[in-house]
Amino acid sequence: MDALDIARWQFAITTVYHFLLVPITIGLSGMVAGMQTQWVRTGEERYLRMTRFWGKLLLINFALGVATGIVQEFQFGMAWSEYSRFVGDIFGAPLAIEGLVAFFLESTFLGLWIFGWDRLPKRVHLATVWLVFIGTSLSAYFILAANAWMQRPVGAEVNPERGRAELTSIWEVLTNKTAFYAFAHTWTAALLTAGMLVVGISAWQRWRSRDAEREFFTTSLRWGLWTALVAGLATVVVGHAFGQWMTKVQPMKMAAAEVLYETRDKAPLSLFAIGDVTKSPEELTINIEVPRLLSFMATNTFDGTVRGINDIQAEYRERYGPGDYVPILAITYWSFRIMIGLGLLSVAIATAGLIMLRRGREPGKWFARIAILGLFSPMIANTAGWVFTEVGRQPWVVQGLLLTRDGVSPIAGSTMLFSLIALTLLYAALAVIEVWLFTRVVKSGPEPAPQPIRESFLPNLVY
Repeated sequence: MDALDIARWQFAITTVYHFLLVPITIGLSGMVAGMQTQWVRTGEERYLRMTRFWGKLLLINFALGVATGIVQEFQFGMAWSEYSRFVGDIFGAPLAIEGLVAFFLESTFLGLWIFGWDRLPKRVHLATVWLVFIGTSLSAYFILAANAWMQRPVGAEVNPERGRAELTSIWEVLTNKTAFYAFAHTWTAALLTAGMLVVGISAWQRWRSRDAEREFFTTSLRWGLWTALVAGLATVVVGHAFGQWMTKVQPMKMAAAEVLYETRDKAPLSLFAIGDVTKSPEELTINIEVPRLLSFMATNTFDGTVRGINDIQAEYRERYGPGDYVPILAITYWSFRIMIGLGLLSVAIATAGLIMLRRGREPGKWFARIAILGLFSPMIANTAGWVFTEVGRQPWVVQGLLLTRDGVSPIAGSTMLFSLIALTLLYAALAVIEVWLFTRVVKSGPEPAPQPIRESFLPNLVY
C-alpha cells in the first residue's frame, strides 16, 4: 500500500475509536445531569446513588475520550499536511472556539462537579453538571461545523495563487445547514447510545443483583428505556430530514447509498441486496425492495424523482473534469443499512422493555441478554453512520474542492505505516483500560449509602 492508503486506514481507525466514546460522553452527561436534578428536587437517596454510580462511568469515558481526541489533531498535521494547509484558514476558527470555549467549559465544570460535592451549595453544584452537558454539546457542534464544511463548503473561497481555501464568513461556516442537521442527528444518537448503555448494564445487574439493589437498577432501567425510546424516535425524524438535505447537496452519496444507477420516478427502496453492487442492478441475485419508498424518503412524495449515479457522474465529469466520482458502493450501501437497522433495533428493545415494565412483567435473564447485545447496537450504528458520511463523500476530502489523494502528506509509505502501527497499538491499550475500568465500576455496583464525596467517589473510581 502507498502512503495514501495507509493514511486512510489510520484516519479510519483513530476516528472510529474516538467516535465510540464521544456519543457516550454527550449522552451520559445529560442523563447524569437529569438524575442529579431529580435528587435535588425530591431528596430521594436513590437518585443520588444513581448520579454517583453513572457519574463514575461518565468520568472514565470523558478521560479516555480526551486522550483519543488529542491524537486526531496531531494526525491532521502528520498524515494530512496538504489537507491541513488547504483547510487551515477555515478550520482554525471553529476548532479554536471548541478548544478555548467548549472544552475548557466542560473540563472546568467537570472538575468543580467532582470536587464540589461537599463544598458547593446543592443547586450551584447541580449547575456545574448541566454546564458539563452544555460544554460537551457545544464541543460536538464546533467539531461537526468543521466537518460539515468538508461536506458542503460555504463562507470561503479558494485562492488560486496560494492553492488554499480562505475564510470569507465565519458566520456562514458556523451556521452551515449541514452542520445543524449533523449536530441534531449526532446529539439525539448520543442520547440513544447513553440510554442503551444504561439499559444494558441495568437489565443485567437487575437480574443478578440482590433485592437491596434491584430497586436501584429498576429505576435506572426505566431512565435508560425512556431516554433510548424518545431519543431513538427523534434520531429517526432528524435522520429523515438530514437525508433529504443530503440528497440536495450531496446527491452522489445518497444515490450510492441505494445503488441507484438510473434516475427514476417512483423509486423503490432496497432493503437487502446480495450480489455485485459495483456494476449494475442486473448483477444482484437478491434485491428486496419496497415500492416507491425511496422517492418518499427523498422527496416526501411517492411519485418523486430521485437522481441516479450515472446522471450525477456525467454532471461531475462536466463540472470537475475526467475522473471517477462514485464512492465505494458496497461500503456506502451496507453502512447506511447497518446504521438504520441497528438504530431501529435499539428503539424496538426500548419499546419492548417499557411494555413489560408497564404491564408488570418481569424482564428476566433473556431480556438482560438482549439488552447487553442492544448496548452495542447504537455504538455500531454510530460507527456505520460515520463510515457512511466519510466514505460516501469520496473521492473528495472537501466536496468539490479537494480530492482525497491531493490531501495526504508527501512522505514515504513506510513512515506512514510506522505511525499507523504505533497509534493502533496505543488505541488498543486505551481500549483495554476503558473496558477494565468500566467493568470494575459496574461489578462493584452503586454505593450502599451516601458518603462524603471526598471519601468515596474518586478513590472508588481509581482503586
